[in-house]
Amino acid sequence: MDLFSLASEHEAEREAPLAYRMRPRSLDEMVGHENLVGRDGILRRMIERDRLMSIILYGPPGTGKTTIAEVIARQTKARFIPLNAVTSGIADVRKAVETAREERDLYARRTVVFLDEIHRFNKSQQDALLPHVEAGLLSLVGATTENPYFDVNAALLSRSHVFRLEPLSPDDIGRLVDMAIADEERGLGRMRVRLHPDARRVLTLQARGDARRALNLLELAAFAARVGPDGATEIGMPEVEAALEASGGPRYDRAGDDHYDTISAFIKSVRGSDVNAAMLWLAKMLEGGEDPAFIARRLMILAAEDVGMADPSALPIAVSGWQAAMAIGMPEARIVLAEVTAYLAKAPKSNHAYMAINRALDDVRSGLPLEVPLHLRSTAYKGAKALGHGEGYLYPHDYPGHYVEQNYWPIGVEPRVYYREGDDDREDLDEGPLRPDAPGRSRRAAE
Repeated sequence: MDLFSLASEHEAEREAPLAYRMRPRSLDEMVGHENLVGRDGILRRMIERDRLMSIILYGPPGTGKTTIAEVIARQTKARFIPLNAVTSGIADVRKAVETAREERDLYARRTVVFLDEIHRFNKSQQDALLPHVEAGLLSLVGATTENPYFDVNAALLSRSHVFRLEPLSPDDIGRLVDMAIADEERGLGRMRVRLHPDARRVLTLQARGDARRALNLLELAAFAARVGPDGATEIGMPEVEAALEASGGPRYDRAGDDHYDTISAFIKSVRGSDVNAAMLWLAKMLEGGEDPAFIARRLMILAAEDVGMADPSALPIAVSGWQAAMAIGMPEARIVLAEVTAYLAKAPKSNHAYMAINRALDDVRSGLPLEVPLHLRSTAYKGAKALGHGEGYLYPHDYPGHYVEQNYWPIGVEPRVYYREGDDDREDLDEGPLRPDAPGRSRRAAE
């Protein structure tokens, strides 16, 4: 490289975003993930001993997947080949395989292939890697924001170790921000940034565990800040709030893990009767652009599954909420969804009807005989009565209290208990038939 090219490269690095400039150059510079890259981390030991196996790094954006790959590239003695699944195809895989064979045969050298966004490789592209990973010709380092158990071939997955990178904690983000402020070579050290404590706290929380987002917010706030009389760049709440407004809403991927994890947290909060937590998860989904119809459908399911007969009005209310939300549309549909959420969270809970159908389904699937006895068979079609259908059936409305004792079970099957009454006094169905003297029946009659 000549002097002009070297100068041009240095200039490009100075003009690069802060998040790019501050990428760790070694494991010691990494923040967070102590269980993986800390002093006793398993991934750190693999990298330092240069005994890397095929791995998949899985986690949300800004948690360090690409950074780990770059550290591996610097520290390994193996040939390192970077690929991106968005721009690469089978031809690139074949070229990497040819290079790996040459490295092995001519130099007895291993080859590591880094495949960023591995989830974007289709099945045939992933299959092209499989035999070479299995034979040990290639060590694969895959990086993905999507759940690899859904998006990576099972055969390739079984030959790799999956490492989950969790979002960074606010303390980790704070350390990263402080490092960027102090670093005069790659960070903002020359700007003499003073980050006010309140602004720092908000920034570290609003980064949402994403190192890249944290540094982008810091850089944007620094450029928006004024330089004081002493030459220091003062970053307070107004600058951080302006940066946050420009950065958009919360991280929420409607097609990825965050979609499923957030709706799970929402449903579990409603089921657990924590109306305030449920409201927070609902707000996250709505602000992230989630389809209101999806939320309304899940609320209808919850009304039947988790409230059930403890409050029989819950399901009609959830259905009405779905109809209203679809008719109104956003943003006002949020009010309807919030009302249904609050009602279901505060309602008494019972899953006995849900469990009853599951128990009955288990019997059906296990092969329980299900032949309908003659007295219960339909008489609505021609010749049915001649076959004895309906003979001996007792019509309950002909008897006092609209009840008469008779067998409703399949031929040869003894009565079983599927529906088991709960403790809530509003769930008043008896385990057996509703006889006139049954507690549930007398209570309803009294009402």
